[in-house]
Amino acid sequence: MVVGAGGALGTDLVARLGAPDVPPTDTVTALTRADLDVTDPDAVHGAVRAWLAAPGDGPAVLVNAAAYTAVDLAETDPDAAATAWAVNAEAPGLLAAACAQGGATLVHVSTDYVLGPLPGGERRPLEPDDPTGPAGVYARSKLAGEQRVRAALPGAHHVVRTAWLYGATGPNFVRTMARLSRERDTLDVVDDQHGSPTWTADLADGLVALARSSAPAGTRHAAGGGATTWCGLARAVFEELGADPERVRPCDTASFPRPAPRPAWSVLSDASWRAAGVAPLPPWREALHDAVTHHPELLLG
Repeated sequence: MVVGAGGALGTDLVARLGAPDVPPTDTVTALTRADLDVTDPDAVHGAVRAWLAAPGDGPAVLVNAAAYTAVDLAETDPDAAATAWAVNAEAPGLLAAACAQGGATLVHVSTDYVLGPLPGGERRPLEPDDPTGPAGVYARSKLAGEQRVRAALPGAHHVVRTAWLYGATGPNFVRTMARLSRERDTLDVVDDQHGSPTWTADLADGLVALARSSAPAGTRHAAGGGATTWCGLARAVFEELGADPERVRPCDTASFPRPAPRPAWSVLSDASWRAAGVAPLPPWREALHDAVTHHPELLLG
């Protein structure tokens, strides 16, 4: 079952699970926000019971790709903050409890935002057991969601933290930079936040591989290989467009104050992913080129 099947990651998960190489015995139930209100306990338990009662062979795995991601609105609007908590914190607990009752495994997608700075200002790829330190409503709600999943399904969960997602559907940074390249002569883009851009199709492949693996329960990191800044990613988009990347000018975070704090260092280590026996995601720059090659509409803005 894929919950949140209408989002960028959910769309890719459903496509991956419908690929020709998928075993014919596999069955996939895809639920969008319109199909399932993940904040409704009765609806969640009913949906999971119906899914588990349907004919099918092999283990049952639920992938939770549903999330509230309007991070700035959650800081400024009480209703948005309440929705973020319901979707990101409470809903994963409901899904985990339903999986526990039915004997299913839960793959829950989380975020780099839950992590805190390393002691002494150290900068190295972040591991799952590094300190958490969520700043802001969104970050705190996502960490609470992780904690509820672990508590309800201690032996049958995979919490997967990722970062800087962009997909073929919906708004994202890549599409925005492509649009702005045609609207402005120059762009000022933050160059002091570091992370690992992640193409959702690559993450979907990885999540499916993890779900089918024999890896034990735990928390793992999965993101595009390597690291860059938002400025570096914007320049790479310009390169893919054949535009001059020097039109993208670096600036610092203080130049663009936002309601929700952003992590300054979100480079995720893939050591835990490799240890689970799952192939790491491709390098971010290679993935971006593949993404715009197969989905040129990304560059239309």
